[in-house]
Amino acid sequence: MKAVQIFEYGGPEVMQYREADVPQPKAGEALVRIKAVGVNFIDVYHRTGRYPGNLPFTPGMEGAGVVEAVGPEVTEVKPGDRVAYAMQPGSYGEYTIVPAAKLVPVPGNVDDQAAAAVMLQGLTAHYLSYSTYPVRNGDTVLVHAGAGGVGLLLTQMAKKLGAQVITTVSAEEKAELSRQAGADHVILYTQADFTAEVKKITQGKGVQAVYDSVGKTTFEGSLNCLRPRGYLVLFGASSGPVPPQDPMVLIKGSFFLTRPTLAHYALDRQELLSRAGDLFRWLEDGSLHLRIEHKYPLSDAAQAHRDLEARATTGKLLLLP
Repeated sequence: MKAVQIFEYGGPEVMQYREADVPQPKAGEALVRIKAVGVNFIDVYHRTGRYPGNLPFTPGMEGAGVVEAVGPEVTEVKPGDRVAYAMQPGSYGEYTIVPAAKLVPVPGNVDDQAAAAVMLQGLTAHYLSYSTYPVRNGDTVLVHAGAGGVGLLLTQMAKKLGAQVITTVSAEEKAELSRQAGADHVILYTQADFTAEVKKITQGKGVQAVYDSVGKTTFEGSLNCLRPRGYLVLFGASSGPVPPQDPMVLIKGSFFLTRPTLAHYALDRQELLSRAGDLFRWLEDGSLHLRIEHKYPLSDAAQAHRDLEARATTGKLLLLP
Protein backbone atom coordinates (compact mmCIF):
# COMPACT_ATOMS: atom_id res chain seq x y z
CA MET A 1 0.00 0.00 0.00
CA LYS A 2 0.96 3.67 -0.26
CA ALA A 3 1.41 5.74 2.89
CA VAL A 4 3.02 8.94 4.12
CA GLN A 5 5.81 8.30 6.61
CA ILE A 6 7.97 10.58 8.75
CA PHE A 7 11.49 9.54 9.71
CA GLU A 8 12.62 12.85 11.28
CA TYR A 9 10.85 15.91 12.67
CA GLY A 10 10.76 19.04 10.56
CA GLY A 11 8.91 20.93 7.86
CA PRO A 12 6.41 19.53 5.36
CA GLU A 13 9.29 18.17 3.29
CA VAL A 14 10.00 15.43 5.86
CA MET A 15 6.79 13.61 4.86
CA GLN A 16 7.68 10.80 2.46
CA TYR A 17 5.06 9.18 0.22
CA ARG A 18 6.21 5.60 -0.15
CA GLU A 19 5.34 1.91 -0.21
CA ALA A 20 4.50 0.29 3.11
CA ASP A 21 3.23 -3.06 4.30
CA VAL A 22 -0.48 -3.51 4.91
CA PRO A 23 -0.79 -3.91 8.69
CA GLN A 24 -2.66 -6.80 10.26
CA PRO A 25 -5.21 -6.35 13.06
CA LYS A 26 -4.54 -7.82 16.48
CA ALA A 27 -7.00 -8.54 19.26
CA GLY A 28 -9.50 -5.70 19.62
CA GLU A 29 -8.38 -4.02 16.40
CA ALA A 30 -9.79 -3.49 12.91
CA LEU A 31 -8.08 -2.95 9.57
CA VAL A 32 -9.73 0.00 7.80
CA ARG A 33 -9.42 0.75 4.09
CA ILE A 34 -9.21 4.53 4.08
CA LYS A 35 -11.52 6.52 1.78
CA ALA A 36 -10.84 10.03 3.12
CA VAL A 37 -8.46 11.60 5.65
CA GLY A 38 -8.99 14.79 7.62
CA VAL A 39 -6.03 17.16 7.93
CA ASN A 40 -5.71 18.90 11.31
CA PHE A 41 -3.26 21.15 13.16
CA ILE A 42 -2.42 18.30 15.51
CA ASP A 43 -0.82 16.60 12.47
CA VAL A 44 1.55 19.56 12.22
CA TYR A 45 2.39 19.29 15.92
CA HIS A 46 3.25 15.61 15.41
CA ARG A 47 5.31 16.31 12.28
CA THR A 48 7.37 19.04 13.94
CA GLY A 49 7.87 17.15 17.18
CA ARG A 50 5.90 19.58 19.34
CA TYR A 51 3.99 16.44 20.33
CA PRO A 52 6.86 13.94 20.13
CA GLY A 53 6.34 10.25 19.50
CA ASN A 54 8.22 7.25 18.17
CA LEU A 55 9.95 7.63 14.82
CA PRO A 56 9.23 6.61 12.12
CA PHE A 57 5.46 7.03 12.02
CA THR A 58 2.51 7.67 9.71
CA PRO A 59 0.72 10.91 10.66
CA GLY A 60 -2.98 11.64 10.63
CA MET A 61 -5.50 11.41 13.47
CA GLU A 62 -8.81 11.19 11.59
CA GLY A 63 -10.34 9.25 8.75
CA ALA A 64 -13.27 7.38 7.27
CA GLY A 65 -13.48 4.19 5.28
CA VAL A 66 -14.55 0.56 5.28
CA VAL A 67 -13.62 -2.23 7.69
CA GLU A 68 -11.53 -4.71 5.74
CA ALA A 69 -10.78 -7.22 8.50
CA VAL A 70 -10.99 -7.54 12.27
CA GLY A 71 -8.81 -9.21 14.86
CA PRO A 72 -9.93 -11.55 17.64
CA GLU A 73 -12.37 -10.34 20.30
CA VAL A 74 -13.87 -7.58 18.13
CA THR A 75 -17.61 -7.14 18.61
CA GLU A 76 -18.11 -3.47 17.73
CA VAL A 77 -17.67 -3.72 13.93
CA LYS A 78 -17.44 -6.31 11.16
CA PRO A 79 -15.91 -6.41 7.67
CA GLY A 80 -17.86 -4.24 5.23
CA ASP A 81 -19.00 -1.68 7.82
CA ARG A 82 -18.58 1.98 6.93
CA VAL A 83 -16.81 3.69 9.81
CA ALA A 84 -15.10 6.91 10.89
CA TYR A 85 -12.74 7.72 13.73
CA ALA A 86 -10.62 10.44 15.34
CA MET A 87 -7.64 10.65 17.71
CA GLN A 88 -5.97 7.52 16.38
CA PRO A 89 -2.63 7.93 14.55
CA GLY A 90 -1.86 6.47 11.15
CA SER A 91 -4.50 7.94 8.83
CA TYR A 92 -2.19 9.11 6.02
CA GLY A 93 -2.25 5.77 4.22
CA GLU A 94 -4.45 3.50 2.14
CA TYR A 95 -4.97 1.20 5.14
CA THR A 96 -4.66 1.70 8.87
CA ILE A 97 -5.25 -0.14 12.14
CA VAL A 98 -7.80 1.32 14.56
CA PRO A 99 -8.94 -0.04 17.93
CA ALA A 100 -12.48 -1.23 17.22
CA ALA A 101 -13.84 0.66 20.23
CA LYS A 102 -12.81 3.95 18.57
CA LEU A 103 -14.73 3.27 15.34
CA VAL A 104 -18.06 5.01 14.84
CA PRO A 105 -20.63 3.65 12.35
CA VAL A 106 -21.38 6.07 9.52
CA PRO A 107 -25.06 6.46 8.52
CA GLY A 108 -26.00 5.74 4.92
CA ASN A 109 -26.90 9.37 4.21
CA VAL A 110 -23.44 10.65 5.20
CA ASP A 111 -20.70 10.15 2.60
CA ASP A 112 -17.11 9.19 3.40
CA GLN A 113 -15.69 12.66 2.84
CA ALA A 114 -18.22 14.31 5.13
CA ALA A 115 -17.61 11.64 7.77
CA ALA A 116 -13.85 12.22 7.66
CA ALA A 117 -14.31 15.99 7.71
CA VAL A 118 -16.59 16.14 10.74
CA MET A 119 -15.01 13.75 13.21
CA LEU A 120 -12.10 15.51 14.90
CA GLN A 121 -13.20 19.10 14.40
CA GLY A 122 -16.87 18.29 14.97
CA LEU A 123 -16.21 16.30 18.13
CA THR A 124 -13.98 19.14 19.32
CA ALA A 125 -16.65 21.78 18.69
CA HIS A 126 -19.18 19.53 20.43
CA TYR A 127 -17.25 19.03 23.66
CA LEU A 128 -16.18 22.68 23.76
CA SER A 129 -19.72 24.03 23.52
CA TYR A 130 -21.62 21.26 25.32
CA SER A 131 -19.16 20.29 28.06
CA THR A 132 -16.01 22.39 28.63
CA TYR A 133 -17.98 25.59 28.90
CA PRO A 134 -21.60 24.51 28.35
CA VAL A 135 -23.14 27.35 26.37
CA ARG A 136 -26.44 28.58 27.75
CA ASN A 137 -29.25 30.44 26.07
CA GLY A 138 -28.49 34.15 26.22
CA ASP A 139 -24.71 33.81 26.61
CA THR A 140 -22.26 35.81 24.54
CA VAL A 141 -19.12 33.92 23.47
CA LEU A 142 -16.04 34.78 21.44
CA VAL A 143 -14.65 32.29 18.91
CA HIS A 144 -11.19 32.96 17.49
CA ALA A 145 -10.36 31.69 13.98
CA GLY A 146 -14.05 31.87 13.16
CA ALA A 147 -13.60 30.75 9.55
CA GLY A 148 -11.48 27.71 10.39
CA GLY A 149 -12.83 24.20 10.50
CA VAL A 150 -13.57 24.15 14.23
CA GLY A 151 -14.60 27.80 14.23
CA LEU A 152 -17.36 27.33 11.65
CA LEU A 153 -18.76 24.28 13.43
CA LEU A 154 -18.43 25.80 16.90
CA THR A 155 -20.27 28.92 15.76
CA GLN A 156 -23.17 26.80 14.49
CA MET A 157 -23.37 24.80 17.72
CA ALA A 158 -23.21 27.88 19.95
CA LYS A 159 -26.02 29.43 17.94
CA LYS A 160 -27.99 26.20 18.24
CA LEU A 161 -27.63 26.56 22.02
CA GLY A 162 -28.93 30.14 21.96
CA ALA A 163 -25.75 32.21 22.25
CA GLN A 164 -24.74 35.48 20.67
CA VAL A 165 -21.49 34.64 18.83
CA ILE A 166 -18.60 37.00 18.15
CA THR A 167 -15.80 35.72 15.93
CA THR A 168 -12.39 36.96 14.83
CA VAL A 169 -11.01 36.46 11.33
CA SER A 170 -8.15 37.90 9.27
CA ALA A 171 -9.89 38.99 6.05
CA GLU A 172 -13.27 40.01 4.67
CA GLU A 173 -13.62 36.80 2.66
CA LYS A 174 -13.31 34.83 5.88
CA ALA A 175 -15.68 37.24 7.62
CA GLU A 176 -18.40 36.40 5.12
CA LEU A 177 -17.95 32.67 5.72
CA SER A 178 -18.20 33.26 9.47
CA ARG A 179 -21.41 35.25 9.01
CA GLN A 180 -22.86 32.46 6.88
CA ALA A 181 -22.18 30.07 9.78
CA GLY A 182 -24.30 32.31 12.02
CA ALA A 183 -21.84 34.71 13.67
CA ASP A 184 -23.64 37.79 15.00
CA HIS A 185 -20.52 39.98 14.99
CA VAL A 186 -17.29 39.39 13.07
CA ILE A 187 -14.09 41.26 13.97
CA LEU A 188 -11.24 41.60 11.48
CA TYR A 189 -8.35 41.40 13.91
CA THR A 190 -5.99 42.72 11.22
CA GLN A 191 -7.88 46.02 11.20
CA ALA A 192 -9.11 46.46 14.78
CA ASP A 193 -8.20 45.50 18.32
CA PHE A 194 -10.47 42.56 19.06
CA THR A 195 -10.55 43.20 22.80
CA ALA A 196 -11.77 46.76 22.35
CA GLU A 197 -14.35 45.61 19.81
CA VAL A 198 -15.67 42.91 22.12
CA LYS A 199 -16.05 45.47 24.91
CA LYS A 200 -18.02 47.73 22.54
CA ILE A 201 -20.31 44.92 21.42
CA THR A 202 -20.98 43.81 25.00
CA GLN A 203 -21.29 47.36 26.35
CA GLY A 204 -18.25 46.81 28.53
CA LYS A 205 -19.51 43.61 30.17
CA GLY A 206 -17.34 41.10 28.32
CA VAL A 207 -18.20 37.55 27.29
CA GLN A 208 -18.99 34.41 29.27
CA ALA A 209 -16.41 32.36 27.36
CA VAL A 210 -13.61 32.70 24.85
CA TYR A 211 -12.78 29.68 22.68
CA ASP A 212 -9.16 30.24 21.68
CA SER A 213 -7.25 27.99 19.27
CA VAL A 214 -4.66 30.66 18.39
CA GLY A 215 -2.69 30.80 21.63
CA LYS A 216 0.36 33.02 21.92
CA THR A 217 -0.86 36.14 20.10
CA THR A 218 -4.40 36.16 21.51
CA PHE A 219 -4.02 34.89 25.08
CA GLU A 220 -3.77 38.22 26.90
CA GLY A 221 -6.48 39.84 24.80
CA SER A 222 -8.75 36.85 25.31
CA LEU A 223 -8.45 37.16 29.08
CA ASN A 224 -9.35 40.83 28.82
CA CYS A 225 -12.52 39.99 26.91
CA LEU A 226 -13.99 37.97 29.77
CA ARG A 227 -16.61 39.12 32.21
CA PRO A 228 -16.15 38.15 35.88
CA ARG A 229 -16.05 34.35 36.35
CA GLY A 230 -15.67 33.90 32.60
CA TYR A 231 -13.96 30.93 30.95
CA LEU A 232 -10.90 31.06 28.71
CA VAL A 233 -10.94 27.76 26.84
CA LEU A 234 -7.54 27.36 25.22
CA PHE A 235 -7.67 24.44 22.81
CA GLY A 236 -4.90 25.15 20.32
CA ALA A 237 -1.80 27.22 19.57
CA SER A 238 -1.71 28.02 15.86
CA SER A 239 0.37 31.17 16.58
CA GLY A 240 2.67 29.35 19.00
CA PRO A 241 2.48 28.18 22.62
CA VAL A 242 1.40 30.58 25.35
CA PRO A 243 4.34 31.60 27.57
CA PRO A 244 4.29 30.46 31.21
CA GLN A 245 1.73 32.42 33.24
CA ASP A 246 1.39 33.33 36.89
CA PRO A 247 -2.08 32.15 38.04
CA MET A 248 -2.50 35.62 39.53
CA VAL A 249 -3.40 36.85 36.01
CA LEU A 250 -6.79 35.24 36.61
CA ILE A 251 -7.55 37.33 39.68
CA LYS A 252 -8.73 40.35 37.73
CA GLY A 253 -12.04 38.59 37.11
CA SER A 254 -11.82 35.33 39.06
CA PHE A 255 -11.43 33.76 35.61
CA PHE A 256 -11.32 30.07 34.76
CA LEU A 257 -8.57 28.84 32.42
CA THR A 258 -8.65 25.36 30.92
CA ARG A 259 -6.66 23.54 28.26
CA PRO A 260 -8.95 20.66 27.19
CA THR A 261 -8.29 17.86 24.74
CA LEU A 262 -10.69 15.55 22.93
CA ALA A 263 -9.27 12.41 24.57
CA HIS A 264 -10.65 13.52 27.92
CA TYR A 265 -14.09 14.26 26.48
CA ALA A 266 -14.48 10.88 24.79
CA LEU A 267 -13.27 8.74 27.66
CA ASP A 268 -15.37 5.72 26.77
CA ARG A 269 -17.24 4.37 23.77
CA GLN A 270 -20.61 5.53 25.06
CA GLU A 271 -19.46 9.16 25.22
CA LEU A 272 -17.83 8.91 21.79
CA LEU A 273 -20.94 7.45 20.18
CA SER A 274 -23.17 10.03 21.84
CA ARG A 275 -21.16 12.99 20.52
CA ALA A 276 -20.67 11.47 17.05
CA GLY A 277 -24.35 10.54 16.93
CA ASP A 278 -25.31 14.18 17.38
CA LEU A 279 -22.95 15.24 14.59
CA PHE A 280 -24.22 12.70 12.08
CA ARG A 281 -27.86 13.42 12.96
CA TRP A 282 -27.31 17.14 12.38
CA LEU A 283 -25.58 16.45 9.06
CA GLU A 284 -28.49 14.28 7.99
CA ASP A 285 -31.19 16.81 8.94
CA GLY A 286 -29.26 19.73 7.44
CA SER A 287 -28.85 21.69 10.68
CA LEU A 288 -25.04 21.40 10.60
CA HIS A 289 -23.13 22.49 7.52
CA LEU A 290 -19.60 21.45 6.58
CA ARG A 291 -17.22 23.48 4.48
CA ILE A 292 -14.70 21.24 2.76
CA GLU A 293 -12.38 23.75 1.14
CA HIS A 294 -9.84 21.60 -0.62
CA LYS A 295 -9.16 17.96 -1.42
CA TYR A 296 -5.60 16.82 -2.06
CA PRO A 297 -4.29 13.48 -3.30
CA LEU A 298 -2.57 11.63 -0.46
CA SER A 299 0.72 12.16 -2.30
CA ASP A 300 0.28 15.95 -1.82
CA ALA A 301 0.14 15.80 1.98
CA ALA A 302 3.11 18.18 2.22
CA GLN A 303 1.24 20.87 0.28
CA ALA A 304 -1.80 20.44 2.50
CA HIS A 305 0.42 21.11 5.52
CA ARG A 306 1.96 24.18 3.88
CA ASP A 307 -1.48 25.61 3.19
CA LEU A 308 -2.71 24.86 6.70
CA GLU A 309 0.33 26.38 8.41
CA ALA A 310 0.08 29.52 6.28
CA ARG A 311 -3.36 30.05 7.89
CA ALA A 312 -4.61 30.79 4.39
CA THR A 313 -7.35 28.16 4.50
CA THR A 314 -10.93 28.06 5.65
CA GLY A 315 -13.06 25.08 6.56
CA LYS A 316 -11.70 21.57 6.19
CA LEU A 317 -8.84 20.05 4.21
CA LEU A 318 -8.99 16.41 3.11
CA LEU A 319 -6.51 13.91 1.72
CA LEU A 320 -7.84 11.27 -0.65
CA PRO A 321 -5.87 8.00 -1.05
